[in-house]
Amino acid sequence: MREDIAVFSGSAHPELAEEICTHLGVPLHPVRVQRFANDCLEVQLQANCRERDVFLIQPLVRPVQEHLVELLLMLDAARGASAKRITVVMPHYSYARSDKKDAPRISIGGRLVADLMATAGADRVLAMTLHSPQVHGFFSVPVDHLHALQELAKHFRQYDLSATTVVSPDLGNAKEAAHFARLLGVQVAAGAKQRFADDRVEISSVIGEITGRDVIVLDDEIAKGSTVLELLTKLRELKPRSIRVACTHGLFSSGALERIGSQPDVLEVVCTNTVPIPPEEQSPKLRVLSIAPALAEAMRRIHNGESVSALFETA
Repeated sequence: MREDIAVFSGSAHPELAEEICTHLGVPLHPVRVQRFANDCLEVQLQANCRERDVFLIQPLVRPVQEHLVELLLMLDAARGASAKRITVVMPHYSYARSDKKDAPRISIGGRLVADLMATAGADRVLAMTLHSPQVHGFFSVPVDHLHALQELAKHFRQYDLSATTVVSPDLGNAKEAAHFARLLGVQVAAGAKQRFADDRVEISSVIGEITGRDVIVLDDEIAKGSTVLELLTKLRELKPRSIRVACTHGLFSSGALERIGSQPDVLEVVCTNTVPIPPEEQSPKLRVLSIAPALAEAMRRIHNGESVSALFETA
């Protein structure tokens, strides 16, 4: 990497930022965040940004609003410091779940927050596994959209996959599940899901071959775990041989990891480090894979003007 790159991290996931910079071979520059007496935040980027290619690493995780405002202030600081280009590296975009108007008089937060980032100074966004395809189009700046399927596939190739089925909890995630199944050379299935509330879902059936097979449940994120637990109940009726659970974003709120990990027929729960795992959420069945090398390579390609989509041409 050349000297005209500057990488900063917000307070959301500094461990991931450090790992990314290690792979890039560049320093992670410090950021000072302080709070005024009136509870407002102030951010200072403590390295030169003038005419440099600036990358700001910040997943939007709890407390989401704090980390969002912190990111917006970092963007404003970099723009005010005459950065040549500012790229937001956002491993998790929590507002992507607010992607449609499915009830009267509700906001579409995914689009609004995308507009806020562009207004604050973002020239480009590097994201990982957005909740739905249309979220990509919410941004008025270029978006490089990565996924973690290669990292997940590499992990699962250590097992005998001769009788394996990848199961998507719903039809909305079926395309990603089908892609993952192709990477592994296995079958794919999907649940018919209906959501009644944020933590209440019903899966009426599973379309695909399950009985006597090794199942890998694949979802983009696991928050409260209600969808996965409901799917596990439906899968048990079909008598699979084994069950493993995988996702990109392991949010694991409200004891989700403990509830899923305590299921005796779940052999392991696999996620990536796009978000920090809460200290209170631990399970001996948890396997955390690093996406730092993939993000670092994408950042290197963006900086050098190379193709990012080429990363997936072998997928």
